[in-house]
Amino acid sequence: MACPLGGRGLSPAPRSWPNPVWSATEDRSQLLTDCHHNALRVAAGLQARTIAFPAISTGIYRWPVEDAARIARAAVEDAPVELIRFVLFDQRTYDAFARP
Repeated sequence: MACPLGGRGLSPAPRSWPNPVWSATEDRSQLLTDCHHNALRVAAGLQARTIAFPAISTGIYRWPVEDAARIARAAVEDAPVELIRFVLFDQRTYDAFARP
């Protein structure tokens, strides 16, 4: 049974779930958007007030950081939680997520 992107295993304790793999030949942007939306939906169901995201898929799954940041920021715009944090691992990634 396949685990949906960003949907299963979310709990008050950190967990991991499948992430989309970037492709140079196929637009998979919606998969990355869905990953954020599904995590937010589960967080809302848990009545979470805050949520933290890493730069999903930008490591081993090779998603370009600037593109992933743009998608992530758009995906969380109207989130049903009070506080969203992006927990990022280097200055380059922080700069990409900090852009308007």
